[in-house]
Amino acid sequence: MATYKVQVSTGKGLLTGTFDSISITLVGTYGESPKQLLNRIGTDFSQGSLDEYEVESDQELGEILLIRLHKEPYSFFPESSWFCNYVQVTSPQGDLYRFPCYLWLEGYATTSLREGRGKRGQEGPPPPAAEGSQSVSWWKEYIQGTPYCADIDADVTMEFNLTFSFPKSCAFFDFKGPVWVCLSLEYVAQHWKEDAFFGYQYLNGVNPVWIRKCTKIPFNFPVTQDMVAGSLGEFTSLQEELMKGTIFLADYKILEDIPAIEINGYPQYITAQLCLLHQKPSGELIPLAIQLSQTPGYESPIFLPSDSEWIWTLAKTWVRNAEFHVHEVTSHLLRGHQLAEVFAVATLRHLPMCHPLYKLLIPHLRYSVHINVLARTFLVSQGGVFDKAIATGRGGLAVLLKKGLENLTYTTLCLPDDIQARGVDSVLNYYYRDDGLKLWEAVHSFVSGIVGFYYKTNLAVQRDYELQAWVCDIYTKGFLGRRSSGIPSTLRTLEDLIKFVTMVIFTCSAHHAAVNSGQFELGAFMPNSPSSMRKPPPHTKAPVTLEEFLDTIPEMNTTSLVLSILWVLRNEDFDMRPLGSYPDEHFVEDEPKWLITAFQERLAEITKEIEERNKTLTLGYTYLYPPGIENSTAI
Repeated sequence: MATYKVQVSTGKGLLTGTFDSISITLVGTYGESPKQLLNRIGTDFSQGSLDEYEVESDQELGEILLIRLHKEPYSFFPESSWFCNYVQVTSPQGDLYRFPCYLWLEGYATTSLREGRGKRGQEGPPPPAAEGSQSVSWWKEYIQGTPYCADIDADVTMEFNLTFSFPKSCAFFDFKGPVWVCLSLEYVAQHWKEDAFFGYQYLNGVNPVWIRKCTKIPFNFPVTQDMVAGSLGEFTSLQEELMKGTIFLADYKILEDIPAIEINGYPQYITAQLCLLHQKPSGELIPLAIQLSQTPGYESPIFLPSDSEWIWTLAKTWVRNAEFHVHEVTSHLLRGHQLAEVFAVATLRHLPMCHPLYKLLIPHLRYSVHINVLARTFLVSQGGVFDKAIATGRGGLAVLLKKGLENLTYTTLCLPDDIQARGVDSVLNYYYRDDGLKLWEAVHSFVSGIVGFYYKTNLAVQRDYELQAWVCDIYTKGFLGRRSSGIPSTLRTLEDLIKFVTMVIFTCSAHHAAVNSGQFELGAFMPNSPSSMRKPPPHTKAPVTLEEFLDTIPEMNTTSLVLSILWVLRNEDFDMRPLGSYPDEHFVEDEPKWLITAFQERLAEITKEIEERNKTLTLGYTYLYPPGIENSTAI
């Protein structure tokens, strides 16, 4: 007879305990124990409890490989879900085995948990019974030509492991509380017309990933020296500044031929602008010239800062409208949300809970499926917010998403590569780049340590069939098997794996924070970020009045609807987990725990560096402030 000590930890959240009967079976290298009810005097498995039991076996079981938790009815009580943190087993010889769970166990079923030490795919066959949450096993096509999504609808009950916690649900749907913003709304209202603030937002606004260095004026944007001489000053020229690398281009060709809808019974308009910018020696980035189409000509003039006040302001507002579309659809929805869901579904489909990559990634995929289900239901559904308040509507959104995916590359998703490709490595006052690169390196170092602990050779990467199935699923369902994207379909080396996982974590945390956090504060004053334009773009440089300007930007009811959504998307909730916080202990070995501590220490250093820098700035950049970055795409 052998006696094993068993500890069972129940989550601390609301309604995490259960009245159901819980039994356990221990499975070892020499056999398995009889199924035994876990029962003691008093209440078992209550919220936040750590319950201890003794489990008897007729024989020594050897090394404990897995356990089975049997959840069954108890008396007359109705079924209740149970959030199990972990189970810990101590053998008669004192050997300790930990079985991480951190999942809701629903219904009456048996759940198998494998011992918590990380195990790669080639180290053994898949477990004999499904472990944890694997119900998200199928994809469905969302919009043809765009990433697939989870085959889940909001009108059916989602399993608890994919849904918001109760505190987060309350915060998400509570529209009465205040919202914290780091940039004064009054500042935006006072400075939105200024050229310097217009340029500042390209570097440190909600879409800091768009501009590129311009080394040659595009043939379809015939800006001349005479046009920009007044802005550049008498001691330099356009050609000189091009050679210096201080001229930049924002090209919205992606918006060409995007259909627009009617709002409130009136047609809306979308244009594919070109905007040329110059960075002064002082560091200010200012617009030099704007063209409101991709085709130059008599009816598509080039607008300049020397034009009359409101025609120049109107031209800049058309560019800000283009920024709204590309930001919300390509930078935010596509890169920040849809890819996060692809990563989440692929992880749940292919990586068992004992896999080291599951342990590493699952905190960064928390709530990503649920938030996207809500978005598809309320924001981008037929008759949703896009159809009511945004010029693209759902139809134009679909076209723009498809174009966005066609243009999306692995280089774009990897920040150091993207900075080099866009030629913005030496731009002054580019705090998104500065903070982002620090965070990328911190994540890369952390991932390198974890990967190096579990994978010693390139061959180990190549032979991990679960890992290879995971990355192939991302390639085929997320990027539709498009080779031109540069996304790998297989991973061959340790460095390949490290870079890919770094990209996944960075996308789900830092990238999403950068494009999400400032939406309300920069968009609350609607002329700075209009969601639609009610009149066609001007075809001449004739002066316009303030009244004509106001007749072009959205109406009040359209604006109020958009602002209510931006408020929700910016609202801080009570269940946020900042980047680097891992309250669920999926790793049981010491080395990964030390690596987590080192990662957290580096994030703390970055936090202090940002705080010190921001003290010297009129506008502090905080969208990549580590305490404000959520671990996952969860809002």
